[in-house]
Amino acid sequence: MPTKTFTTGRIRKADYNSATQQLDLHWDNQTVLAYKHVPQEVFRRLCAAPNPTVYWEDRIAEEYPKGTPTTSGHRADAARNFNDLFGNGD
Repeated sequence: MPTKTFTTGRIRKADYNSATQQLDLHWDNQTVLAYKHVPQEVFRRLCAAPNPTVYWEDRIAEEYPKGTPTTSGHRADAARNFNDLFGNGD
């Protein structure tokens, strides 16, 4: 799953699943918004945009249906990272 981390603006990270065409956007306020049926080219343009938040407002927010986030934000990331390091106890 391609991931892009942003260092400026309100969007902190974008995860894209090309198999399902779902885009998960992780925001600076710890929320995650998901959008369905997003073409890979839109994800590519978001990653290349000089201001990803403005691109989201103009090209994604009202254009694509909302979905259920694949992850629930930083807690899910932290749990996944912990399990990657130490295993999940199986």
